[in-house]
Amino acid sequence: MGERSELGLRRRRVASMAAGPRGSQAKVLQYETFVSDVLQRDLREVLAQREEVYGQLAAYLQLKNVLERLQESGDHRLRTQVDLGCNFYVNAEVPDPSRIFVALGYGFFLELTLMEALRFIDRKSRLLTSLSDSLTRDSARIKAHIRLVLEGLRELQGLQELPDHSGH
Repeated sequence: MGERSELGLRRRRVASMAAGPRGSQAKVLQYETFVSDVLQRDLREVLAQREEVYGQLAAYLQLKNVLERLQESGDHRLRTQVDLGCNFYVNAEVPDPSRIFVALGYGFFLELTLMEALRFIDRKSRLLTSLSDSLTRDSARIKAHIRLVLEGLRELQGLQELPDHSGH
């Protein structure tokens, strides 16, 4: 079985060399297509997911600041504006802000005390930070793959070395 696969690999190498410049150009086109259709698309998706996570994290941190200020002030009434949709806001007054509803996701809300809400926000913030770190690592990995393929293309085409964009 091992001999067969080695023989097949040799045949492909010989066929590739026999194809000459045309075979090389076909490979270059395949790699360019892979970079543009797969790797760059994946990178855009990962970066978009990370931006979404950053937006959620910012919203939770803003809520945390509001809750902390509300706790410190000790007010028994809260005046705010509520978005009814399409950036149409109305004034609202909350008679007892000691308990609030926190959006958990997927349309679910949970009524929590201010302390419970702050603990929930801390946990959720840690989770979102961890997720954003993971997405950042994924984007770096995809960028490295793009760089690797571009280096391979450079070698296939016999071009000079790519400029270093890493800032080192």
